[in-house]
Amino acid sequence: MKKLVAALLAMSMASLVSLAQAAAAPGQAAPEFSLVDINGKMQKLSDYRGKYVVLEWFNSECPFVQKHYESGNMQSLQARYTQKGVVWLGVNSTSPRHSNFRDPVSSQAILKDWKSAPTAFVLDPDGKVGKQYGARTTPHMYVIDPKGTLVYVGGIDDKPSTSQRDIPTAKNLVAVALAESLGGKPVGTPSAMPYGCSVKYDN
Repeated sequence: MKKLVAALLAMSMASLVSLAQAAAAPGQAAPEFSLVDINGKMQKLSDYRGKYVVLEWFNSECPFVQKHYESGNMQSLQARYTQKGVVWLGVNSTSPRHSNFRDPVSSQAILKDWKSAPTAFVLDPDGKVGKQYGARTTPHMYVIDPKGTLVYVGGIDDKPSTSQRDIPTAKNLVAVALAESLGGKPVGTPSAMPYGCSVKYDN
């Protein structure tokens, strides 16, 4: 298992290099996008101006994503902050050419099985939005403030492993960023290295 985790991290690090220059950074305006969600509704980032928005890059076949869903950690975050009025958008940029691709019907079933409750879940099959943001891993997390500015970009927490046992002792960087920003404070850690599986772009 340790060798597998090391290999996955190595692949994600390789993707960091290729997307480094394209990455959207804290303090910048979040790139606008329009994507159809898995229920057939158009989701435009601009429609949520005035609200906090979390973007969560997702791939159900990634063991790092499975860590946070099979433990209930991601669902807990979604529920905690959507109840506070935060918009939570799941994004899957997996290419349809890749074996990890899941169509809208399959995606609905996966989210239902995991009891996931984002505001909406969108597919980005050509990877355009993922590349605009510089999304490198699953998960890769982004927090956008009501003005449309990125206030956090990076990993979900500070323990890059696939083990659920690490969750209780990890510092959840997304939760900290949201708590600080919602409380009117500057985000103390606006960026952190993302970890997980590489996003399965078409090229």
